[in-house]
Amino acid sequence: MTSPLILLRHGASGLPRPVPVEFATLALPASPNTCLAGPPEYSGPKHVTVPPFGLPPDALWQRVGAMAAALPRTWKLADWPERRQAQWVERSALMNYPDIIAAEVQPHPQGSALLLYSRSLLGWSDLGANARRVAAWLAALRNA
Repeated sequence: MTSPLILLRHGASGLPRPVPVEFATLALPASPNTCLAGPPEYSGPKHVTVPPFGLPPDALWQRVGAMAAALPRTWKLADWPERRQAQWVERSALMNYPDIIAAEVQPHPQGSALLLYSRSLLGWSDLGANARRVAAWLAALRNA
């Protein structure tokens, strides 16, 4: 379990060491404080279906990184370029709650597919914060 002391930290400080998300075997928790978006072909459980992007995987990967870097209260935790996967922490403005966002770009016959997973580290419910974040990230990527 993550310690509530992370609320006293800034950015990525005090967070657990990130490891890549294995989307092929990802099991969502029972709590309602996550949101997973994936392409129609994704066989695992997901909350949001993301149509493919008509971009080569490397171009979408760069777009994801640039978009995330421009967001307020968002810091990169780690990246695995060979997987086209990265993770960020976004802290809430009021209470400094840290949420982890993982993105992975995969090749797709129509260009590229995106897996986007946002999850809270603390608490049971996020009052929809992760779902709103996923929707905002997807909208920003489509509009870029």
